[in-house]
This record gives sequence, C-alpha cells and structure tokens, in this order.
Amino acid sequence: MSKMTVAEASEYFKVSKEAIHNRIRRGTLDCVIEHGTKYVVVGEVKSEPVQTNAGNDKYYSYIEQENTVLKAKISELEGETRSLREQREQMLIEEKVKIEQIYKERDIQLKSVLQVVASKFLTHQNMDAVIDEAVSADEESADELNMYDDDVIDVVDEDDGYVSLKQFIKLKMYSKKKREKIKSRFEKYAFDDERIMVKAGKVYLKPNHFDYSDLIR
Repeated sequence: MSKMTVAEASEYFKVSKEAIHNRIRRGTLDCVIEHGTKYVVVGEVKSEPVQTNAGNDKYYSYIEQENTVLKAKISELEGETRSLREQREQMLIEEKVKIEQIYKERDIQLKSVLQVVASKFLTHQNMDAVIDEAVSADEESADELNMYDDDVIDVVDEDDGYVSLKQFIKLKMYSKKKREKIKSRFEKYAFDDERIMVKAGKVYLKPNHFDYSDLIR
C-alpha cells in the first residue's frame, strides 16, 4: 500500500483531478489526510467497473468544459451590458447638453432681437405690444418689465425721437438692480449732460441720436 497526492493519483490513473475527487467521494478510492494534505491510498483501490468509471470521467470532463465555456460567455455578456449602459448614459448626457444649449441660444437670440427692435422702433406707440407678445411665454420676465413702468411710451416729441428714461430702461430689458443703478446715474447728470432733457420733472433721452453707453455701463 502506498500513498500519493491527488495530482499524483491523477497522473497514475490517467484521469483528471476532479475524477480522483469523485472516486474518493463515491468510496472507490481510499484517502487519508495528514498535516492538512489529502493523500490517496493507491494499494487499496476498490473494484469499479471500467466502463462506468470511464463514462463518469468523460461526463465530468464534459461538464467542466461546458462550465468554462459558460463562464466565458457570461463574462462576455456582462462586458457588453456594461458597455451598452455606459453608451446609453453618455447619449443621455450629450442630449441633455444639446437641449440646454438650444434653450440658452434661443434666450440669447430673443433678447438680442428685442433689443434691436427696441432701438429701431423705440418711438413707435405700439412698442409695448411688440414686447408683450415676444415675452408672453415668460411670465416672470413680463412681470419685471411691467412693474417698472406701466404707462405707454412716453414721447416728448415723436419727430425728435425723445423717450422717457423709464421707458428706455424698460425696453433695454436690464435686471431690476441694474435698472435702479442706471436710473440714479441719469438723474445725477440730468442737468449737466446736453444729451439728457428734463421736462416737467421727468428725464428724457434721445437714443436714436445720442450714445449713452458711458452711463449704462
């Protein structure tokens, strides 16, 4: 009687290590464990039909091969799923950025158009209607415009192109904070600047004739 490791027994019997373990579990091979190592007792191999053992060995070998193939397939599918998920998330991010950019450009274009229209037709009595129609989709912006001056365009002399300071600031669509600063600045220089006219206690400008960029900064 001799002892050998599972690997040595596999080589001795010309079968896989799994087949050796299976024989030990079935009891057709005896084994002992010494110092944590399993040894096969070769001298006391129990009789087992050769055809049955060969069939079992082939079966277990086939199962092992199939398991290996399945594991590889699972790993491949997991990788493809992960890749598709990352691509979908990237597409969603790109679409979100595109949509935000579209709305941003639309808002910028709208403000630009309104400023151009306001500067070219500032003295026309229907300017309020143009502004109200253009910004009707944005109630908050419309409220900010209306709260500053609810009167129609206040023109001193339509032929000369004078408009009130309030209407001028309103049509420029500045923020409330900036409107207050600009208003204070114009009122400060109203009696010293030849570009500014004061009549009946109100300040009037002539935007089609004078440049007020130094006071609007």
